[in-house]
Amino acid sequence: MFRLRTYENGINFLAATEREFQREEAVNNVVYGIARLIAAFPQHQAVPPFMATVLEKDKLACAALMTPPHHLLLYAETPLGEAFDLLIDNLRQNNWPVSGVTARAELARAFAERWQQRTGEAFSVDVEMRVFELRAVEWPPMPPGVCRVADAADLPLVFKWYCDFTREALPSDPILPTEDGVKRKIEEGSVYLWEDGGPAALAVRGRRLPHGSSVGPVYTPPPKRGRGYASACVATLSQAILDGGAQFCTLFTDLANPTSNRIYQRLGYRPLCDFTEYSFKAG
Repeated sequence: MFRLRTYENGINFLAATEREFQREEAVNNVVYGIARLIAAFPQHQAVPPFMATVLEKDKLACAALMTPPHHLLLYAETPLGEAFDLLIDNLRQNNWPVSGVTARAELARAFAERWQQRTGEAFSVDVEMRVFELRAVEWPPMPPGVCRVADAADLPLVFKWYCDFTREALPSDPILPTEDGVKRKIEEGSVYLWEDGGPAALAVRGRRLPHGSSVGPVYTPPPKRGRGYASACVATLSQAILDGGAQFCTLFTDLANPTSNRIYQRLGYRPLCDFTEYSFKAG
Protein backbone atom coordinates (compact mmCIF):
# COMPACT_ATOMS: atom_id res chain seq x y z
CA MET A 1 0.00 0.00 0.00
CA PHE A 2 1.44 3.34 -1.07
CA ARG A 3 0.80 6.59 0.79
CA LEU A 4 1.45 10.06 -0.64
CA ARG A 5 2.47 13.04 1.44
CA THR A 6 3.00 16.60 0.22
CA TYR A 7 5.09 19.28 1.93
CA GLU A 8 4.93 23.05 2.22
CA ASN A 9 8.14 23.28 4.23
CA GLY A 10 11.45 22.49 2.53
CA ILE A 11 13.11 21.48 5.78
CA ASN A 12 10.50 18.77 6.35
CA PHE A 13 10.83 17.49 2.78
CA LEU A 14 14.60 17.30 3.10
CA ALA A 15 14.32 15.45 6.40
CA ALA A 16 12.06 12.86 4.75
CA THR A 17 14.33 12.30 1.74
CA GLU A 18 17.93 13.13 2.62
CA ARG A 19 18.96 9.68 3.81
CA GLU A 20 17.92 8.12 0.49
CA PHE A 21 19.37 10.94 -1.60
CA GLN A 22 22.74 10.52 0.12
CA ARG A 23 22.98 6.85 -0.84
CA GLU A 24 23.94 7.97 -4.35
CA GLU A 25 24.81 11.59 -3.80
CA ALA A 26 26.34 12.27 -7.21
CA VAL A 27 23.52 10.59 -9.12
CA ASN A 28 20.88 12.46 -7.10
CA ASN A 29 22.74 15.76 -7.21
CA VAL A 30 19.99 17.75 -8.93
CA VAL A 31 16.99 16.81 -6.80
CA TYR A 32 19.12 16.67 -3.64
CA GLY A 33 20.91 19.94 -4.32
CA ILE A 34 17.69 21.81 -5.07
CA ALA A 35 15.99 20.33 -2.00
CA ARG A 36 18.87 21.65 0.11
CA LEU A 37 18.58 25.11 -1.47
CA ILE A 38 14.83 25.27 -0.85
CA ALA A 39 15.32 24.25 2.78
CA ALA A 40 18.08 26.81 3.31
CA PHE A 41 16.77 29.71 1.20
CA PRO A 42 12.97 29.52 0.82
CA GLN A 43 12.91 33.24 0.08
CA HIS A 44 14.62 32.62 -3.27
CA GLN A 45 11.60 30.71 -4.64
CA ALA A 46 9.51 32.93 -6.90
CA VAL A 47 6.59 30.49 -6.62
CA PRO A 48 5.99 27.73 -4.05
CA PRO A 49 7.61 24.43 -5.05
CA PHE A 50 5.82 21.11 -5.30
CA MET A 51 7.37 18.61 -2.88
CA ALA A 52 6.02 15.12 -2.29
CA THR A 53 6.99 11.66 -1.12
CA VAL A 54 5.34 8.29 -1.64
CA LEU A 55 5.85 5.79 1.16
CA GLU A 56 5.45 2.03 1.13
CA LYS A 57 5.20 0.63 4.65
CA ASP A 58 6.99 3.73 6.02
CA LYS A 59 9.86 3.35 3.54
CA LEU A 60 10.51 6.03 0.93
CA ALA A 61 9.53 4.60 -2.45
CA CYS A 62 9.45 7.77 -4.50
CA ALA A 63 10.08 11.50 -4.14
CA ALA A 64 9.21 14.39 -6.43
CA LEU A 65 10.24 18.03 -6.48
CA MET A 66 9.22 20.77 -8.90
CA THR A 67 9.97 24.49 -9.04
CA PRO A 68 7.70 25.81 -11.81
CA PRO A 69 8.22 26.44 -14.67
CA HIS A 70 10.98 23.81 -14.49
CA HIS A 71 10.26 20.13 -15.04
CA LEU A 72 9.32 17.72 -12.27
CA LEU A 73 12.37 16.04 -10.71
CA LEU A 74 11.75 12.42 -9.79
CA TYR A 75 13.57 10.03 -7.46
CA ALA A 76 12.92 6.30 -7.11
CA GLU A 77 15.08 3.21 -7.13
CA THR A 78 12.85 1.47 -9.67
CA PRO A 79 9.79 2.47 -11.74
CA LEU A 80 6.67 2.21 -9.57
CA GLY A 81 3.46 2.52 -11.55
CA GLU A 82 1.07 2.85 -8.62
CA ALA A 83 3.30 5.38 -6.85
CA PHE A 84 3.63 7.40 -10.05
CA ASP A 85 -0.17 7.37 -10.43
CA LEU A 86 -0.57 8.85 -6.93
CA LEU A 87 1.82 11.66 -7.84
CA ILE A 88 0.16 12.33 -11.18
CA ASP A 89 -3.34 12.41 -9.68
CA ASN A 90 -2.26 14.81 -6.93
CA LEU A 91 -0.54 17.12 -9.40
CA ARG A 92 -3.60 17.18 -11.63
CA GLN A 93 -6.11 17.62 -8.80
CA ASN A 94 -4.19 20.62 -7.50
CA ASN A 95 -3.63 22.17 -10.93
CA TRP A 96 0.16 22.14 -10.83
CA PRO A 97 1.66 23.26 -14.17
CA VAL A 98 3.72 20.18 -15.06
CA SER A 99 5.77 20.88 -18.18
CA GLY A 100 7.74 17.63 -18.14
CA VAL A 101 9.88 15.27 -16.08
CA THR A 102 13.61 14.75 -15.49
CA ALA A 103 14.97 11.57 -13.91
CA ARG A 104 17.10 8.51 -14.52
CA ALA A 105 16.34 7.32 -18.03
CA GLU A 106 14.23 4.32 -17.07
CA LEU A 107 12.28 6.26 -14.42
CA ALA A 108 11.63 9.24 -16.66
CA ARG A 109 10.32 7.01 -19.46
CA ALA A 110 8.04 5.06 -17.12
CA PHE A 111 6.65 8.25 -15.57
CA ALA A 112 6.11 9.88 -18.97
CA GLU A 113 4.18 6.82 -20.16
CA ARG A 114 1.96 6.86 -17.04
CA TRP A 115 1.44 10.60 -17.49
CA GLN A 116 0.28 10.07 -21.06
CA GLN A 117 -2.06 7.25 -20.02
CA ARG A 118 -3.71 9.29 -17.26
CA THR A 119 -3.80 12.72 -18.92
CA GLY A 120 -3.80 12.11 -22.66
CA GLU A 121 -0.80 14.44 -23.04
CA ALA A 122 1.95 13.32 -25.38
CA PHE A 123 5.61 13.41 -24.39
CA SER A 124 8.81 14.02 -26.30
CA VAL A 125 12.52 13.91 -25.46
CA ASP A 126 14.15 17.25 -24.69
CA VAL A 127 17.61 15.93 -23.96
CA GLU A 128 19.35 12.67 -23.05
CA MET A 129 22.17 13.13 -20.56
CA ARG A 130 24.89 11.21 -18.77
CA VAL A 131 25.97 11.84 -15.16
CA PHE A 132 29.71 11.80 -14.48
CA GLU A 133 31.72 11.82 -11.27
CA LEU A 134 35.32 12.90 -10.68
CA ARG A 135 37.45 12.12 -7.62
CA ALA A 136 40.89 13.07 -8.96
CA VAL A 137 41.73 15.52 -11.74
CA GLU A 138 43.67 14.26 -14.75
CA TRP A 139 45.25 17.43 -16.07
CA PRO A 140 44.95 18.20 -19.78
CA PRO A 141 47.53 20.06 -21.87
CA MET A 142 47.02 23.63 -20.73
CA PRO A 143 46.26 26.32 -23.33
CA PRO A 144 47.62 29.87 -23.17
CA GLY A 145 46.08 32.02 -20.48
CA VAL A 146 45.05 31.76 -16.83
CA CYS A 147 41.97 30.90 -14.83
CA ARG A 148 40.42 33.44 -12.49
CA VAL A 149 37.31 33.86 -10.35
CA ALA A 150 34.75 36.21 -11.90
CA ASP A 151 33.90 39.45 -10.12
CA ALA A 152 31.09 42.00 -10.26
CA ALA A 153 32.50 43.66 -13.38
CA ASP A 154 32.03 40.40 -15.27
CA LEU A 155 28.26 40.21 -14.65
CA PRO A 156 27.10 41.43 -18.11
CA LEU A 157 29.29 38.92 -19.96
CA VAL A 158 28.64 36.03 -17.56
CA PHE A 159 24.88 36.61 -17.72
CA LYS A 160 25.01 36.65 -21.53
CA TRP A 161 27.00 33.40 -21.59
CA TYR A 162 24.55 31.77 -19.16
CA CYS A 163 21.71 32.67 -21.52
CA ASP A 164 23.65 31.56 -24.62
CA PHE A 165 24.39 28.22 -22.95
CA THR A 166 20.72 27.71 -22.04
CA ARG A 167 19.50 28.50 -25.57
CA GLU A 168 22.07 26.13 -27.03
CA ALA A 169 21.47 23.29 -24.54
CA LEU A 170 17.63 23.46 -24.67
CA PRO A 171 16.70 25.19 -27.92
CA SER A 172 13.13 23.84 -27.94
CA ASP A 173 12.07 25.47 -24.68
CA PRO A 174 14.84 27.38 -22.90
CA ILE A 175 14.09 28.71 -19.41
CA LEU A 176 16.56 31.54 -19.14
CA PRO A 177 18.36 32.36 -15.89
CA THR A 178 17.72 35.59 -14.04
CA GLU A 179 20.38 38.26 -13.72
CA ASP A 180 19.94 38.22 -9.93
CA GLY A 181 20.61 34.48 -9.86
CA VAL A 182 23.80 34.86 -11.90
CA LYS A 183 24.86 37.77 -9.71
CA ARG A 184 24.53 35.56 -6.62
CA LYS A 185 26.76 32.91 -8.23
CA ILE A 186 29.43 35.55 -8.88
CA GLU A 187 29.15 36.94 -5.35
CA GLU A 188 29.67 33.49 -3.81
CA GLY A 189 32.81 32.95 -5.90
CA SER A 190 31.38 30.11 -7.95
CA VAL A 191 32.07 31.43 -11.47
CA TYR A 192 35.47 30.70 -13.04
CA LEU A 193 36.68 32.29 -16.28
CA TRP A 194 39.58 31.26 -18.50
CA GLU A 195 41.41 34.38 -19.71
CA ASP A 196 43.50 34.57 -22.88
CA GLY A 197 43.55 38.16 -24.00
CA GLY A 198 40.05 38.43 -22.55
CA PRO A 199 37.49 35.94 -21.23
CA ALA A 200 37.50 32.78 -23.36
CA ALA A 201 35.47 30.18 -21.42
CA LEU A 202 33.30 29.79 -18.33
CA ALA A 203 32.81 27.03 -15.75
CA VAL A 204 30.55 27.34 -12.72
CA ARG A 205 30.41 25.56 -9.41
CA GLY A 206 26.80 24.48 -9.08
CA ARG A 207 24.89 22.61 -6.40
CA ARG A 208 26.80 22.08 -3.16
CA LEU A 209 26.26 18.74 -1.48
CA PRO A 210 27.52 17.37 1.84
CA HIS A 211 30.36 15.44 0.17
CA GLY A 212 30.71 17.02 -3.25
CA SER A 213 29.59 19.62 -5.73
CA SER A 214 28.22 19.82 -9.24
CA VAL A 215 29.92 21.65 -12.09
CA GLY A 216 27.93 23.54 -14.70
CA PRO A 217 27.18 25.33 -16.82
CA VAL A 218 30.35 25.10 -18.89
CA TYR A 219 30.44 27.37 -21.92
CA THR A 220 32.82 28.56 -24.62
CA PRO A 221 31.60 31.06 -27.23
CA PRO A 222 31.77 29.54 -30.74
CA PRO A 223 34.73 31.62 -32.05
CA LYS A 224 36.93 30.35 -29.19
CA ARG A 225 36.05 26.65 -29.28
CA GLY A 226 38.50 23.85 -29.99
CA ARG A 227 41.41 25.48 -28.15
CA GLY A 228 41.17 23.69 -24.80
CA TYR A 229 39.90 26.68 -22.83
CA ALA A 230 36.86 24.96 -21.33
CA SER A 231 38.84 21.82 -20.44
CA ALA A 232 41.42 23.89 -18.59
CA CYS A 233 38.73 25.92 -16.83
CA VAL A 234 36.80 22.80 -15.73
CA ALA A 235 39.99 21.07 -14.54
CA THR A 236 40.99 24.13 -12.49
CA LEU A 237 37.52 24.51 -10.96
CA SER A 238 37.28 20.78 -10.22
CA GLN A 239 40.64 20.82 -8.45
CA ALA A 240 39.58 23.87 -6.43
CA ILE A 241 36.43 22.03 -5.33
CA LEU A 242 38.44 18.97 -4.25
CA ASP A 243 41.04 21.16 -2.53
CA GLY A 244 38.19 22.76 -0.57
CA GLY A 245 37.37 19.41 1.04
CA ALA A 246 34.87 17.86 -1.37
CA GLN A 247 35.19 14.15 -2.11
CA PHE A 248 33.85 14.40 -5.63
CA CYS A 249 32.66 16.64 -8.45
CA THR A 250 29.77 15.73 -10.71
CA LEU A 251 28.41 17.03 -13.99
CA PHE A 252 25.96 16.24 -16.80
CA THR A 253 26.76 15.90 -20.47
CA ASP A 254 24.46 15.84 -23.49
CA LEU A 255 24.66 12.39 -25.09
CA ALA A 256 24.17 14.07 -28.47
CA ASN A 257 27.55 15.76 -28.00
CA PRO A 258 30.21 13.00 -28.07
CA THR A 259 33.00 15.57 -28.02
CA SER A 260 32.13 16.85 -24.55
CA ASN A 261 31.70 13.29 -23.28
CA ARG A 262 35.25 12.43 -24.39
CA ILE A 263 36.73 15.66 -23.05
CA TYR A 264 35.35 15.24 -19.55
CA GLN A 265 36.52 11.63 -19.36
CA ARG A 266 40.03 12.79 -20.23
CA LEU A 267 39.84 15.08 -17.17
CA GLY A 268 39.02 12.15 -14.88
CA TYR A 269 35.22 12.21 -14.97
CA ARG A 270 33.70 8.71 -14.97
CA PRO A 271 30.15 7.84 -16.15
CA LEU A 272 27.57 6.83 -13.53
CA CYS A 273 24.18 6.59 -15.27
CA ASP A 274 21.93 8.22 -17.86
CA PHE A 275 19.11 10.74 -17.37
CA THR A 276 16.35 11.81 -19.76
CA GLU A 277 14.31 14.99 -19.79
CA TYR A 278 10.84 14.80 -21.36
CA SER A 279 8.37 17.56 -22.17
CA PHE A 280 4.60 17.04 -21.95
CA LYS A 281 2.23 18.53 -24.50
CA ALA A 282 -1.55 18.47 -24.60
CA GLY A 283 -2.94 16.48 -27.51
